[in-house]
Amino acid sequence: MFGNVLTAMVTPFDDSLRINYRETAKIASYLAQNGSDGIVVAGTTGETPNLSQEEKINLFKEVKQAVGNSCKVIAGVGTYSTRESIEITEKISDLNLDGIMAIVPYYNKPSQEGLYEHFKAIAGSTELPVMLYNIPGRTGTNMLPQTVAKLAGITNIIAIKEAAGGMDQVSELKSSLPASFTVYSGDDSLTLPMLSLGCAGVVSVASHLIGNQIKSMVDAFLNGEIEKALKWHLLLFPIFRGLFITSNPVPVKFLLNEIGFKAGGYRLPLVGPTQSEQTFLKELFVNIQKLPAKI
Repeated sequence: MFGNVLTAMVTPFDDSLRINYRETAKIASYLAQNGSDGIVVAGTTGETPNLSQEEKINLFKEVKQAVGNSCKVIAGVGTYSTRESIEITEKISDLNLDGIMAIVPYYNKPSQEGLYEHFKAIAGSTELPVMLYNIPGRTGTNMLPQTVAKLAGITNIIAIKEAAGGMDQVSELKSSLPASFTVYSGDDSLTLPMLSLGCAGVVSVASHLIGNQIKSMVDAFLNGEIEKALKWHLLLFPIFRGLFITSNPVPVKFLLNEIGFKAGGYRLPLVGPTQSEQTFLKELFVNIQKLPAKI
C-alpha cells in the first residue's frame, strides 16, 4: 500500500531554528522524483521529539500539498503518550494523508500488553492505515513478534517498520504474520537481508541522497535479479553505515546542506557534527558523487 522505498524525511530549519516550510516542500518534491514511493513525515529523522503538535500538523499539510498523489505521505503521530498520539491523529483526519506511523512509546517502557492496548487505541481513533515502528535502541522497549501478530488482527494496522536489528526477530515476524501484512526494514544496511526474508522494502534515511540507487537495488531483488541487488548493496553499504557516524539525523542534514538544500541546523539536545565527523562526511559525499546511476 505504501510502496517499497519510503524516506524518513528530515525537518528543515531556518537560521532561528524555526521550520522552513518552503524548503520542506522543496525536499519533499525532490524525494518524490528521486526514488521514494512514500515519505514519512515527523519521524525520528524529522526530529519529532523537538516538534510541537502544531508544527507536525503544518508539516503534514505542506508535504501533502507539495507531492500530491505522486508519493504516499505517512504522518508520524506516535509519542510516549497514547492520549496525545490519538489527539494528533484525530486532528489530521481531513488532510487526505495516506497513513500514519506510530512508534513504540519511549521512556515509560510499557509491557507487551500495554503496547497492544496503546496501538489498538490509536488504530481505533482513525480509518487511516497504520504502520507500527519498533526501534528498541531508541525507545528502550522491544515489541515482540507475538505482539505484532496480535496487532495484525486489527483491520487498519497493516505494516511495521522493524528496526530491532536482528534477523531472527524478522524471521519470527514473517513466520507469524499474515502475508498481507507488510514489514519494512528500519535500517538501510539491512534492507537487502530483510528483502531476502520476504520483507517489502525500507523506510530509509540514505534515500535523501541515493534514493534512485536504493530503488534500483530493491527493484532488482523483487525482479529476481539477485546478483544485481547484491552488487548494489555492497556498493551502497559504506554510505548506509557512514550516515550513522553520529546520531541521526545529524549526518544526513549536514550532507543535504552540502549539496545545496537548506536543511538547516538542529534543535537541542542535538548538535552538529564535530570537525572530524565533518571531514568524514565530506569524504563520504565525494564517494556518493561517484556512484553509478545504473549497474
